[in-house]
Amino acid sequence: MNEPVALLNNPSFTTNYVAAQPARHYALSNLARFSSFLVSMTCRSKHGLSVAGQIEPDQKHNIRFSSLMGSLDIAAKEEQRDESLELLQNLPAEIGMGGNLLYLYQGFWCPQFQQHFKAQETDIILASIPKSGTTWLKALIYTIVNRSRYSLEKSPLLTSGPHGVVPFLEFDISSENHFQEQDRLPNPRIFGTHSPYPALPCSLKDSGAKIVYVCRNPVDMFISYWKFSVNIPKEEEKHLSLEDAFDKFCQGLHGYGPFWDHLLGYWKASLERPDKVLFLKYEDMKKNAVLYNRKLASFVGLPFSMDEEKRGLIEEISRLCSVESMKSYEATRTCTGPLGIPASAFIRKGEVGDSLNHLTPSMVSRVENLIREKLQDSGLSFFLSSTFQKSA
Repeated sequence: MNEPVALLNNPSFTTNYVAAQPARHYALSNLARFSSFLVSMTCRSKHGLSVAGQIEPDQKHNIRFSSLMGSLDIAAKEEQRDESLELLQNLPAEIGMGGNLLYLYQGFWCPQFQQHFKAQETDIILASIPKSGTTWLKALIYTIVNRSRYSLEKSPLLTSGPHGVVPFLEFDISSENHFQEQDRLPNPRIFGTHSPYPALPCSLKDSGAKIVYVCRNPVDMFISYWKFSVNIPKEEEKHLSLEDAFDKFCQGLHGYGPFWDHLLGYWKASLERPDKVLFLKYEDMKKNAVLYNRKLASFVGLPFSMDEEKRGLIEEISRLCSVESMKSYEATRTCTGPLGIPASAFIRKGEVGDSLNHLTPSMVSRVENLIREKLQDSGLSFFLSSTFQKSA
């Protein structure tokens, strides 16, 4: 088994702790990504543990803990590092759906993200599990919010890309200094996150900030994730076969999974606080983009005017943010996204039902059974493209 990349929590660290829900578990991947429900959540660091267990400066995707230990001497730091490494080595470990190593742990830590993020009343948070329409949602919300600031032809979206204009809380701005910089951004600030709802900072959940969550048909999300996972740095692990990856997915062994727990957290929050949390389905948005663009604008407090609607602005935004258009952005050809992955890798087909070209009927049937089991009595349902039958 590979040595872990990340530093796990240590009792002597003074950081915010997000307690595990009953019968829930969290995971930590070898990309230093903290996980909830076998989730990973990457934080930048100034210092972090390498695969060999050595300290390496400025390692981009490890957990920043130096600011928490500024008053400690080197010996104390090394002792705490060793204690954390020993703790992590004793945790159950599994290869996840993406081929990277996940560690099972009953707790969740992300010191800088949890401690230093101070939500503002006008913040907009775009949440999703990976490969559920994250890039598309970022493009739409950014364009809707900034439509009076930039013309569509000169939008920074074209040169910086969706992930460039809407940073991830976990990946891009997890240090205290980065959060201080974000405090100076014009309102409304827009951030993305893959974090499960229970793991969001209290300042965010207790504020008037808006949360937009997008989920996707589980089989389409799985295929998109599996195709994308070849881009994920995996140390020595290999890209899993479709069959092996599918089995991992059904077990919940994938980044930010299990899928069911992730979406149910936001679904329940949307029922409890519909004015704060908007729950969307990717398939519905694809079916009627204009309707949902109008809905998004109203939810974030920036509804389209009659004049804008008459000028066809909603349709223009839909075209600018379509998968086909995003593939042609300058940023898609030249920029990199989170984890140093090429921006082009984040935009694939975006088709509904593409999973039918890859999965066997027995695989689809297995997911249908999981839908019935996991989503029963929740009021949430999915239509699998293979049968177009209501499964929950």
